[in-house]
Amino acid sequence: MNPMTKFRLSLMMFLEFFVWGSWYVTMGTFLGNNLKSADQEISLAFSTQSFGAIIAPFIVGLIADRYFHAQRILGAIHLLGAGLMYSLYSSTDFSGFFPVLLAYMILFMPTLALVNSISFNQMKDPAKEFSIVRVWGTIGWIASGLLISTLGWDSVAGLADGMLKNTWLMASLVSLALGIYSFTLPATPPRAQAQGEFKLSEALGLDALALLKHRNFAIFFLSSILICIPLAFYYQNASPFLTEIGVENSTGKMTIGQVSEVLFMLALPLFFSRFGIKKTLIVAMLAWAIRYLFFAFGDADSGVWMLLVGIALHGVCYDFFFVSGQIYTDAHAGHRFKSSAQGLITLATYGVGMLIGFWAAGQISNHFLDGSGKHDWTSIWLIPAGISVLVLLFFISFFKKEKIKPITNPN
Repeated sequence: MNPMTKFRLSLMMFLEFFVWGSWYVTMGTFLGNNLKSADQEISLAFSTQSFGAIIAPFIVGLIADRYFHAQRILGAIHLLGAGLMYSLYSSTDFSGFFPVLLAYMILFMPTLALVNSISFNQMKDPAKEFSIVRVWGTIGWIASGLLISTLGWDSVAGLADGMLKNTWLMASLVSLALGIYSFTLPATPPRAQAQGEFKLSEALGLDALALLKHRNFAIFFLSSILICIPLAFYYQNASPFLTEIGVENSTGKMTIGQVSEVLFMLALPLFFSRFGIKKTLIVAMLAWAIRYLFFAFGDADSGVWMLLVGIALHGVCYDFFFVSGQIYTDAHAGHRFKSSAQGLITLATYGVGMLIGFWAAGQISNHFLDGSGKHDWTSIWLIPAGISVLVLLFFISFFKKEKIKPITNPN
């Protein structure tokens, strides 16, 4: 891959995740502060990600992979997304906000697969080249969070003036830029001819269900769904939690999690090769439990270090579980089920697991809300901590030690 192509793909990743990070981290705070939404409504808003993840295989598997160039679909989606983001910027109540957000996420979630497809199509050795391109997506997410805090939109004064609504305008403008830019990206034609006869089960990843016959993979699959329940608490509640207890520049501080993600991404190959899949996944789930305990007992004063450490653990939580899980899935799937197996795991985690998690987080947050509009955050965070421990014990008890064999390219 020549340097110019690498730059073009890196810029695509930067803009893709800048758009998502522009609004996703602060949405809970925006809904509570600007639209006066209840906890259940905030939970419903975050659930749109899961609905998008469930529907995404239909768009990618049934449309993108068979009829249109990936870069053109990416461009069209982000142009439509720019209009939807502007509509969200103009929203004045949740009833008008939610259907627009749902439409946006149904469109946006497939773009996560599309940017990967465009990148892989230009690479001779994705195992070595992809991480260098993908890391710019994380940098884009970090940049959006730092910009929000630098502009003071999440400050006490900014919140009082309703400045968080500007996150939607920023996302709209960057989405517009990415939409136009996408049409200039390297051609990524549909793969229908290479795939041969169309099969609905293959397009939706259902053929990979055969992998569940393997006991260890079935335990991993179920653990993946269950661990995404406490994960949803972080995505949905972290920003409102930090804002409510008085942490300044909370959005900027939350980018520590993405910085950590970059660092642990670099450490993962060494840890994985030395300790194996089971210990890697155990460390990830243990980090989840520790993070929520730190959130439960930390505060904005002398205990702020606990909050920052909890945020920094995101790199261990995400990389050591999801990335190593993708490697584990790839090793079990082989070449026959490679794409469909990854799609199945994505649907199970971001779809089913987090859908349950967002619903539970909304119900629990509302239960621990007092008459003055304040939450009992200690009680709230102890629940996902407990769930994480239970999933960890389940995994340790039933997942047997297994050595992952590297997959060689048959070509």
